[in-house]
Amino acid sequence: MSDPYVGEIRMFSGNYAPPGWAVCMGQELLVYEYRELFERIGTLYGGDGKRTFALPDLRGRLPIHYGMSSSGTPYALGQKGGSEQVKLMTSQLPVHTHTVRANSAQGMTDGSADRFLAAGTVNGFSVEAPNACLNASAISSAGGNQPHDNVMPFFPLTFIIALRGERPLPGEWHR
Repeated sequence: MSDPYVGEIRMFSGNYAPPGWAVCMGQELLVYEYRELFERIGTLYGGDGKRTFALPDLRGRLPIHYGMSSSGTPYALGQKGGSEQVKLMTSQLPVHTHTVRANSAQGMTDGSADRFLAAGTVNGFSVEAPNACLNASAISSAGGNQPHDNVMPFFPLTFIIALRGERPLPGEWHR
């Protein structure tokens, strides 16, 4: 691999880190052993800053550029966010309607086995009671209240960070 900058993160096709690199799994390292790297990332990803510091944990994470997004959302360096699974709220669903299935023929069985309204033998509704409430069991909630995956199509690779390497000059860091 070409000479990396200390703290540089690359994607790698192996399931290990080559010499001089570490897999980005959030593990803690000793400051005295990797002082150059500690000087670049500090405790941004964890550690006590005296004895230890942590590498970023990129397992199950999608890296994005830090700073203000084009939509105005700020992203801080080292910030974690997002969810792998989401439960939708009613307020998040688009406005829509449901068609009621009805039949003017007389119902043949008790209950709602055919799951649509039919003419009954008893007048359950009439114009004499215009403000009567529909039985709550006549209309029920739908769905299972289970979260759904919130993960785009993916292709796992190993993120590795350079433990040692060239020190970028301050002018090379653009903030």
